[in-house]
Amino acid sequence: MTRLRLDLAYDGTDFAGWARQPGLRTIQGAVEDALAQVLCLPGPPSVTCAGRTDAGVHARGQVAHVDVDSPVDPAALERSLRGVLPGDVTVIRVSEAPAGFDARFSALSRHYRYRLCDRDEAWDPLRRREVVPYPRPLDVDAMAAAGESLIGEHNFAALCKPREGASMIRRVLGLEWTRGDTGLAQMTISADAFCHSMVRSIVGLLVPVGDGRQSIGWAGEVLAGRARDPRVTVMPAQGLVLEEVRYPVDADLSARQGVTRAFRGPT
Repeated sequence: MTRLRLDLAYDGTDFAGWARQPGLRTIQGAVEDALAQVLCLPGPPSVTCAGRTDAGVHARGQVAHVDVDSPVDPAALERSLRGVLPGDVTVIRVSEAPAGFDARFSALSRHYRYRLCDRDEAWDPLRRREVVPYPRPLDVDAMAAAGESLIGEHNFAALCKPREGASMIRRVLGLEWTRGDTGLAQMTISADAFCHSMVRSIVGLLVPVGDGRQSIGWAGEVLAGRARDPRVTVMPAQGLVLEEVRYPVDADLSARQGVTRAFRGPT
């Protein structure tokens, strides 16, 4: 059995998210079906990704793995996949995974970016599938200051959709708001992992600070409450992109799996 690493990018607009679902178009389904076709398999193989993106969310740096039971030339497979995958998905690279590699459980961190356009003159119709228009001016410095209260290890129950038996404790490694040359308000965030809809809820938490409806301290107060606040909007999926997944050196891949699989107890 050989494990292959797949580095992927996709426009999530016309997909019902990563995870395969009966009767729906998904990224996992597209990738698995393409693998079955080019490898002449009787059925689609199981592909595991680093982060199961929601419907409409994009990726430039998704990582996945697949196990195959016969020798495969990664370069040839890479070329073949590009020839059969739909136009809104591409494989950037196929490589043989090192020992101990698991796309999901070996990851150290995931890095996302969310883009908002709050200035009419900055709107680019060619980027409408990856930028969310916002009707009020935003103070990115205020949003950055409010976001500092989210950095570190916290219980994010106030910002995540609950799942039976799942911990809501995550470690946010960095969060910043910038306004680049294009004039867009852009949040970049990294964490060891994210709960369902966590990034879009964080944007929805910080936007009211940016447009002056809430104080800088409000974000920390909502987080400490550990209960969903109806004033926090889960922002549209189109503005969110998975930019990168980072892994430890090869010698530490197996050990990282053990750390990730360990239950995050209540704090």
